[in-house]
Amino acid sequence: MTATTQQLKWQDFLEFIQDKCSRAEYQNWFVPIKCIEEREDLVVLEVPNIFVREYLLDNYKNELSDFLPKDVKGLPNIEFILREEQEVPKAPIEAKPPEKPAQEDEKILHLNHLYTFQNFIEGPSNQFVKSAALGVASHPGKSYNPLFIHGGVGLGKTHLLHGIGHYILSQNKKLKVSCITTEGFINDLVSHLKSKSLDKMKRHYRSLDVLLVDDIQFLQNRMNFEEEFCNTFEALINKNKQIVITSDKPPSQLKLSERLIARMEWGLVANIGTPDLETRVAILQHKAEQKGIKIPSRVAFFIAEHIYNNVRQLEGAINRLSAYCRMMQQEVTEEVAEETLSEMFEKAPQNTVTVDGILDSVSSMYNVKVSELKGTSRQKNIAFPRQVAMYLAKEMMNDSLNSVASSFGGKTHSTVLHAWKKVSKQVETDETLKRQILMTKRNLEA
Repeated sequence: MTATTQQLKWQDFLEFIQDKCSRAEYQNWFVPIKCIEEREDLVVLEVPNIFVREYLLDNYKNELSDFLPKDVKGLPNIEFILREEQEVPKAPIEAKPPEKPAQEDEKILHLNHLYTFQNFIEGPSNQFVKSAALGVASHPGKSYNPLFIHGGVGLGKTHLLHGIGHYILSQNKKLKVSCITTEGFINDLVSHLKSKSLDKMKRHYRSLDVLLVDDIQFLQNRMNFEEEFCNTFEALINKNKQIVITSDKPPSQLKLSERLIARMEWGLVANIGTPDLETRVAILQHKAEQKGIKIPSRVAFFIAEHIYNNVRQLEGAINRLSAYCRMMQQEVTEEVAEETLSEMFEKAPQNTVTVDGILDSVSSMYNVKVSELKGTSRQKNIAFPRQVAMYLAKEMMNDSLNSVASSFGGKTHSTVLHAWKKVSKQVETDETLKRQILMTKRNLEA
């Protein structure tokens, strides 16, 4: 087999797998892999870290065997090279020259060295806002000005804000950048008012090239502080200086003056949403790598399925799990994760679950019609989804088996019971089915 033919086999694998997984999963786990060398009996892949390698082998071993050379045991014959071994190590972000001017020290004082674009895990819920942040960082003051980022607690707003600051300073050290919280701005204003040096503060803020402001919602109901911020805002915007603001709500929902709200809506308002399952898994693996621990992909999925509204909680979960396993000298397993993190697991509010809702969710998940789920077809691609729907109905509803059965086109209660037993048994060994059912339950209860 020639190298060219083998190259096509690797490309065939990528094309095949792209249709089998979500876009976020493909971007997070497969795009970072580089094919370094391909021979008749071996493929050499470069991966960014050990977690990508483990994820690939844990979840796609059979598919890899179908496309790539196999060893004597019938397993995919792949040699993995960690990217860190290939690249020349870069100087850490926090490294400073021996004698740095005081002015530059002042500029980066409030930037967290861990909050960079490189450390930000991208997914469908944050791709747009990440692109906007990178656009602002690449051309400050020339596009999306101001940039207003809003979203729930712990989703990465502050991370992006600091990432913008780091990127700008890495490209142009002459620019004067300040990253502050709204509380910090208020405290600064109070301090200068007390010392009767308000003009000094005004000169400082209005001489900035980039102003990054976190948590603007804390400016609500503080009229005097709001007025000074608004004046600073207008002074910078009029000089084409870049402003980036974060908030837990969009401008229109903040209790601020119409004048300031209108100013903040001048540029681009971007929402950062809750990460999907695949992105949460990628975040967990990345945080685990930073802590120097290995988390099997099935455990990462288990945690991500139970902590889903807050990225910060995912990091807290890794910290707690890492500390526990090291102190107790235990391996990271689902059982250990559940024992250690159960109090952090989130429970969706219980809404009324109906058979119609279950049928709609299952028909969407398996790409079959609701009428087919209620029908009598014994084709596997229809019969099994029907059994999953019956399983969910028995698990999530208090109706009698006869009542549930009648909702499936007049089936008998024994049919529902058989379906429930079959799916219950399969869930114990089928990780994919387990994840599908958990996600469907969560969607129905949301």
